[in-house]
Amino acid sequence: MKESAPARVWGVAACAAPLLAFAALAWTVIAGRAAGFDAQMRAIAHDASSPGLTSAMLALTSLGSVALVSTISVAAFAGYYWARRRRSAWLLAATMVGSAALENGLKFAFHRARPEPFFDLATPESFSFPSGHALFSACLYGAIAWRLAAGNSPARRIAVWAITLALIATIGFSRIYLGLHYPSDVLGGWLVGAAWLALVMTWNLARISHNTE
Repeated sequence: MKESAPARVWGVAACAAPLLAFAALAWTVIAGRAAGFDAQMRAIAHDASSPGLTSAMLALTSLGSVALVSTISVAAFAGYYWARRRRSAWLLAATMVGSAALENGLKFAFHRARPEPFFDLATPESFSFPSGHALFSACLYGAIAWRLAAGNSPARRIAVWAITLALIATIGFSRIYLGLHYPSDVLGGWLVGAAWLALVMTWNLARISHNTE
């Protein structure tokens, strides 16, 4: 079955929209125009702090860490491969390898220094923009949600994506709450992750369409 024109348009839009938004955000960061927004959002997040919430944020932020994201990625890859869903396995691998390349390349390109963390946490050694936790969580959990939602009823698809987006949002917020990233870092990570995930999935749909012609 040939890929429809509307599907191609939606695929291009899904990739282009977050990419253009990231470009605009990056210009804002480079020009120093994000400083006021970042300071205000950091202050609001910190003012809402409490011991219980801090413990929860420390636990949740680990869900976007390199160690846990790598572990889940490898486990999911193995699970897909064992279930003979090799396309899903390799798509996940491509998504995560690409996300790592983007995260490292962009951090070194922008060289943005980290903010001062809250709660006496150590400052990470890597650069700040964009947030790797936000980027990795968007790619990993977004890719898993994409596969889980496929073929399900509309209600289940909505439920899968609602839970996934809430998880991704919470991981991103944890970085701001703990003071480990500026809010614009987190937003940048989400946008890059969304653009890359959309590109991989659009390419996959195009391949499927081509192979069924």
